[in-house]
Amino acid sequence: MSKIDFKKELKQCYRPSAKKVALVDVPTMNFLMVDGQGEPGSERYQAAVEALFSLAYTLKFMIKKSVGIDYAVMPLEGLWWAEDMSDFVNDNKANWIWTMMIMQPEWVTTERVAEAIKQVNTKKNLAAIDLVRFAEFTEGKCAQTLHVGPFSEEGPTVERVHQFISDSGSQLRGKHHEIYLSDIRRAAPENWKTVIRQAMV
Repeated sequence: MSKIDFKKELKQCYRPSAKKVALVDVPTMNFLMVDGQGEPGSERYQAAVEALFSLAYTLKFMIKKSVGIDYAVMPLEGLWWAEDMSDFVNDNKANWIWTMMIMQPEWVTTERVAEAIKQVNTKKNLAAIDLVRFAEFTEGKCAQTLHVGPFSEEGPTVERVHQFISDSGSQLRGKHHEIYLSDIRRAAPENWKTVIRQAMV
């Protein structure tokens, strides 16, 4: 049984170049999502990520067994914003608002998500499992690039994306979007790869 890698199938969305900012038309996709507030690494954030990956892997094995299709679990993604956007400039992480999410393929349905939640609950006591929602998300026209390096050094990369949008005669729309392609537990910070995406209008 061959394994589908949606990062390759959706190369334009998940494999941008680090050398330039590019336009991309992001299709509507389904996601497991958890909403929250606070800094990355906080207990609430870690609980959300654990619940998402536990559910995503449970769904993967359910699909493999019932449908006969194997696929790679997609990377963690995050939408970030704040009521006062100066909280990002001032690094006031306690006020950061986020939606962490993992894209799901077409075989994942509301019914299968409900069943997967039941399975996870029988094996683990996860604080955030009941906060997970399954919903579609549409971004449409976006500008994006790849940031290589630690999260703390993303500033200039984000500026490049915003400048690209401004130079295009467009405006920022929606929330700051990051896609975490690296396993930060294993890779050195200087090698971390993060997609920086911003919707535009």
